[in-house]
Amino acid sequence: MNSSRARDILFTSVLVIVSLFFLYLLTPFVLPLFWAAVIASIFRPLYLRFNRRWNRPSMCAALTFLIIALIIILPGIIIGSLLFAESMRIYESLGPDGGNVEKIVRSITRAIKDSPYFVRLHIDEQFWTGKVSEIGRGIASYMLEHLKNLTQNTVIFLAQFAVMLYTLFFFIRDGDAFLGMLMRLFSLGEDREKILYERFVVTAKSTLKVTLIIGGIQGTLGGFIFWATGIEGALVWGVVMVFMSIVPVVGCSIVWVPAGVVMLLMGHVWKGVLILSYGAFVISMVDNLLRPMLIGRDVQMHPLLIFLSTLGGITLLGFSGFVIGPIITSLLLALWAMYDITISRSS
Repeated sequence: MNSSRARDILFTSVLVIVSLFFLYLLTPFVLPLFWAAVIASIFRPLYLRFNRRWNRPSMCAALTFLIIALIIILPGIIIGSLLFAESMRIYESLGPDGGNVEKIVRSITRAIKDSPYFVRLHIDEQFWTGKVSEIGRGIASYMLEHLKNLTQNTVIFLAQFAVMLYTLFFFIRDGDAFLGMLMRLFSLGEDREKILYERFVVTAKSTLKVTLIIGGIQGTLGGFIFWATGIEGALVWGVVMVFMSIVPVVGCSIVWVPAGVVMLLMGHVWKGVLILSYGAFVISMVDNLLRPMLIGRDVQMHPLLIFLSTLGGITLLGFSGFVIGPIITSLLLALWAMYDITISRSS
């Protein structure tokens, strides 16, 4: 082995080791960097439009950043603070001294026990009241624990949020330079990098459109009907419906269906019928009408794959997984398509 070959191997080894250490340094900020990349890619056409008009990159990036803050960040902070206060109020009502759980369970068990359809079940009111009350207190403890963790991790969250905002500005302004550098480092040939980038942007944009538009509309409609029928914590349940709308097929029906059934069992017939009818003919219709238009042809992915990748992403990666999961699946499908073309050409 000549000295030139040895130097090349040594240089490559040092490059790999230093690169791995650098990636290790970035691991605490993977999710902030991911969200900065997603948001920057979605709003990049707006930045390019501004820059074509004024040709001042920093000013245009700052203007785009301000618009993003007004559209996403500020409303998120306001809703988050309201949600925190509402969650604390629900926790207090669910606690051992709240008594609401016991009242609801007694009403339901009495209604079932007195019904001629369930008389043969011999329902033990005291047993089920105790069990469901125990579950309610467990849920209350779970909520309190997570609220405590949220408070304790506020500094970490704010640090990651600050990193995301700081990175977002440069991703908006210098996105083309960063993308060009990545394409040079991971050159796949035949414009494959461009195809993968387009799949990344399209999938992220479509997934967020579904969540923000469909989820926002469904959560607002659901929260309104819960408020109108006197269900406690309407704001919280509305936000829960926004997140549940992420899950294909089931969606936010996992919230309003049990709520309507519970209302019926408690004897509030017209409220239960109103919630179930409103959910079936108003809330669900939003999903049925808008989802095919917003995500159908853009993502080019089978509904089963969307369902599994979304649930898998949420299970493994938490909240961010509802975007990361479909993106990984979309990139995998694009890579398999490229591989299939390569094999076809070689055969």
